[in-house]
Order: sequence, then structure tokens, then C-alpha cells
Amino acid sequence: MNRLSPDADDARYVRRLILTLLVAAVVGAIYLASDLLILAFGSILGAIVIHAIAEIYVERLRVPAKPALGLAIVTVLAIIGLLGWLFGVEFRAQVNLLVTRLPGLLDQLGAYMAQTPVGARIADAVRAAFAGSRIAQDIGGVAEGAGALILNSLLVLVGAIFLAVDPKVYERGFLLLMPRSKRAAMEDALADTAATLRLWLRAQLIQMTTMGVMVGVGLWIAGVPSAPALGLLTGLSEFIPYVGPLAAMLPALGLAATQGTSPIIWTLVVFAVARLLQTNLITPFVTARVVAIPPAITLFAILAIGAVFGLFGLFFSAALLVVIYTLIRSLYLRETLGEDIPTAEHRTLFTPSGKRRDSPESLD
Repeated sequence: MNRLSPDADDARYVRRLILTLLVAAVVGAIYLASDLLILAFGSILGAIVIHAIAEIYVERLRVPAKPALGLAIVTVLAIIGLLGWLFGVEFRAQVNLLVTRLPGLLDQLGAYMAQTPVGARIADAVRAAFAGSRIAQDIGGVAEGAGALILNSLLVLVGAIFLAVDPKVYERGFLLLMPRSKRAAMEDALADTAATLRLWLRAQLIQMTTMGVMVGVGLWIAGVPSAPALGLLTGLSEFIPYVGPLAAMLPALGLAATQGTSPIIWTLVVFAVARLLQTNLITPFVTARVVAIPPAITLFAILAIGAVFGLFGLFFSAALLVVIYTLIRSLYLRETLGEDIPTAEHRTLFTPSGKRRDSPESLD
């Protein structure tokens, strides 16, 4: 008998050590490939948008599935083209005015805050925090050349189209990597995530449209320059909760300052009234069927995701938070703790009809 051979405890310790090293390696790889992963997530989100539009064509216009998918892709491309035309042609003068005046207006705001000791410390802290953040580095790279931003956006768009054409291939490949006994639970979790994201995107679209219209009309009445462009910018900024609307309000205040004190006050009123209506009337109505994440968790999670994944991570942070929240509910609360959480209806890949969802099944 070899007395140096490992016993059961040693073998268990070695397995746990190897598993820990593998988890650390995966976490390190995710961090190093964070830019690519967040772009892949953006493509998945785009594919869900395309399929949601295709469902509208199928259910409302009775278009067959494959032509509806093609029409959905064309619709997404048309929307992107419309936004590009608005910012590049229709709002060109307004965007140029906004871009040229914004740095000076921000410097004026910093100088105004520096008149008091407390304001000076706040301004210095904000500059130091922003200068050392991942988002600041990404913005600096975009400022040096917009080619990277255009290339990444194109990559997200092409990836979304590829994923939308045949999503079951990628879903099946992912589930094949799971242990056979866990596939049904993971498939249910993926279905829950897709259904929640679809509802969340629908709610976001309604909130973005209403907020953009209210702010654009309000700023136009207040006499603020570039009101249509600011309204569109505010609507798009609603995709990033808390951080986006605050960032969209700064250029509006800056341009209002060029017209005097009264437009500044009216700009604050417009944003306050729009936010009040959005928070108390529109948001509760459109998010009634979507997951309700506590505001504090949302705020700090968005900032953390933006710090790790950069500018694109900040843009997709709310959607990524919805995914994380849904997976925790599905995989931990329902599958691990046994909480009574319903599963979204979907067509299964590995569980034949008439059999239990939790029974392991062999592949077809």
C-alpha cells in the first residue's frame, strides 16, 4: 500500500482547489475580454429587439415568420438610418452648436462652483473621479477618433442580425455545455430572461418616447436653443437610468444659460415636471409586468457596470442588470431554494412534451 497516495479528504481538497483556480481564471478572462463580452451582450439585446418587432408583424399584420423577420431587420436599419439622418442632417447646426459650446459651458460651471470652498472641493473630486474612470478613458479614445465607436456599433448590429436569424442554434450550443441534469433549469432561466428583457425593452421604448417628447416640447416653449435635438438626446438617455437623464440635462442647462437666467429656470421646471410625470404616471403603468429593482441597487449597479465595462457597459448597464436580476430569481430562488416563481412559456429544445421539466433528457 502506498502511504503517500491521497486519501478522500485530499482528493476533495484538490478538486476544490482546481475548481477555485478555474473560477478565478474565468473571472480574469471575463475582465480581460470585457469589451468583447459587452459588445456580444449588445448583439443579444439587438436580436431580442428584432424578434420583438417581427412578432408585431406576425401578430398584427399576419405576415409569415420568415418575411416578418426580414421586415424587422429592415425596420431596425431604417430606425438607425433615421437617427443618423436627424443628427447628421436635420439637427446638424443644433448638434454643432451643442458640441462647440458645451466644453466652455462646463468650464464656466466649474469656475462658478469654485467660488466657494465646498463647491471647489466637489468640482475637484468630480474631475479626479472622472479622469481616473474607465468611462473617461473610453470617451477620450472616442474623442481622438470616432472610428472605434462606429466599428463597435457596426459589430453589435451585425452580431444582432446573425443572432436573430437563427437564435436556436446558439441557444442549443450553450445548453449542450451544461450538465444534462441542469439543462431544463437553464433553459427555463434563458426563457425567463428573454421574456423579461422583451417586456423591459417595450417599457423603455415607451418611456424614452414620452420623456423625449415632453422635454423637447417644453424646451421649445421655453425658448432654449436646439430644443428638438435636446429632446431626442433626453429620450435616448432614458436607456441609462439616473445617470443618462442627468447627463442629458447638463447640455440643456448650458444652452439655456446662453439665453439668460429665465431660460435656465424654465429648463429646470421642464425637466422637473417631465420627471414627475414620468416617475408617478408613465413608469408605474408601463413597468407593471417588469421586474422591480430597488432604486439604490439600480444606481450603484449601473455605476459598477460602467466602471468595469466602460462606455458601452454604461449604455447596456440597465439591461445587464435586468438579466442578472432575472437569473438570480430563476436559478437561485426558484431552482436552488425552491421558491414558487412561475416560468415563462416557451418551446423547449431538450424536454419533450408531456414530460417533467426537471427530468434530465438525452439529446435528439
